[in-house]
Amino acid sequence: MDDTLAPEKSAADTAPKRPGGNETVFGFRSVAPGEKQPLVDDVFHTVARRYDLMNDVMSGGMHRVWKDAFVSWLAPPKTGRRPFEVLDVAGGTGDIAFRIVERSEHHAKVTVADINNAMLTVGRERAEQRGLGDEVDFVQGNAESLPFSSNRYDAYTIAFGIRNVPKIESALSEAFRILKPGGRFMCLEFSSVDLPMLDKVYDVYSFNLIPAMGRVFAGDAEPYRYLVESIRTFPKQERFAKMIRDAGFSRVSYRNLAGGAVAMHSGWKL
Repeated sequence: MDDTLAPEKSAADTAPKRPGGNETVFGFRSVAPGEKQPLVDDVFHTVARRYDLMNDVMSGGMHRVWKDAFVSWLAPPKTGRRPFEVLDVAGGTGDIAFRIVERSEHHAKVTVADINNAMLTVGRERAEQRGLGDEVDFVQGNAESLPFSSNRYDAYTIAFGIRNVPKIESALSEAFRILKPGGRFMCLEFSSVDLPMLDKVYDVYSFNLIPAMGRVFAGDAEPYRYLVESIRTFPKQERFAKMIRDAGFSRVSYRNLAGGAVAMHSGWKL
């Protein structure tokens, strides 16, 4: 795929515009920034033990392929004088961290930061089961105010997490701060479908089938309804790329997957 920024394509847009001022959104609801985080925490406390199932329901199982493509684009090095240090934010269950370590043939060292302790508990258990306890650390931390020193990491990754952050601009600023000069920011996120017919099919699937499947397979439709709504209120590809540039990053680009249903964003601290 072409790495260059492409013009934003039209797609079905059923969601309200992201509010300005001192408000943010929780799904389609406008809330104060201080209200959003506890609401998001409740969602992920509910689904922590069924997080893989949740992703399978949301993506039809394709999240595994998208995560592989994401880590492949990151291309963590397999050799070097020192470990390749990565901060994976909102990565509580370790899905991305484990892929990075394995892709680097165990040359990478990953710190997973997540605000939700229930997700971190699942991640720690999985790391021990995989024998990766020494290569992946789990730290409770807020994406808007990370507990790490500046200019520390070679790469910052966040997958399917940034749309849940109350102040996205603050998270991007923190990503820039903790990266070393020459470090890379990468984000994988649900986005806006850019194929005229697919967008309508995607809307039907998202708003009707996903909550219904959540009720059947996980016993609760509401977390899935929120996650679908949160996708619709997240900035489209071009707008989010501008936010990344505004945070100070250079060579910003994105790649669409699945017709734009998912996008991978990249930027460099130069």
